[in-house]
Amino acid sequence: MSIDSADADELPDAVTEIDGDRAEIRSMAEGGIVAQLRLDHPNLFLRPTLRRTADVTVEPDYWTAVDADRTIVFITVYGTAFEEFEAALRTDSTVTEPVLVDRYPDRRIYRVALADHTLTFTAATADVGGRLLELSSSRDGWLVQLRFPDRDRLVAFNDYCRERDISVTVDHLRVSDDGDDGVVALTEKQRELLAVAHEEGYFDVPRGISQDELADRLEVSKSAVSQRLRRAIGELCESTLS
Repeated sequence: MSIDSADADELPDAVTEIDGDRAEIRSMAEGGIVAQLRLDHPNLFLRPTLRRTADVTVEPDYWTAVDADRTIVFITVYGTAFEEFEAALRTDSTVTEPVLVDRYPDRRIYRVALADHTLTFTAATADVGGRLLELSSSRDGWLVQLRFPDRDRLVAFNDYCRERDISVTVDHLRVSDDGDDGVVALTEKQRELLAVAHEEGYFDVPRGISQDELADRLEVSKSAVSQRLRRAIGELCESTLS
């Protein structure tokens, strides 16, 4: 649902009422910085498995603290190399108690528990006032899209990573306009894939090229093509329709 300027003029100030007292809700919604980063460290969540299994894409679904010393994470794994992934997962020192929860032709769902020494960054993102927009695996570790209210919060997150020797590689940085939905512009690899797919007739009926052929043409895995297409098309839809 969208609200135009005329509607907004009729809305009350953003406040919350507690026991008769009116307390303003602090806003961090105006502007900000959107960052697309690659994070890497040997002890980052699932990093040993990601290093050994290049032909899958991993996306955490959600995590929850079961008690003070135990955090459970559900992950979706896309691709075809599931046996290879599970072999790596069994010896991954960053997780314990791996369980296959569900399976589909193109993906599987797993549940794991975090090991005590495992490094994470989601709590640190929230702690400095940032918001996680997207998180998925890559050959270089974890690919994340984060939104920070200002430069100081981004610097604070970078300091957190530096103190723990987590490598931070910047793919994109941009200023977020007021009312921005947080969608980052297409990456170079996404643009390249869409350009080749369009030129070779992937979106035609019937298709002029398959995902397998696109993968061969770009020298990447089929799962990488599938996930890159899904994200690129999703981002285009978000920026066009929202």
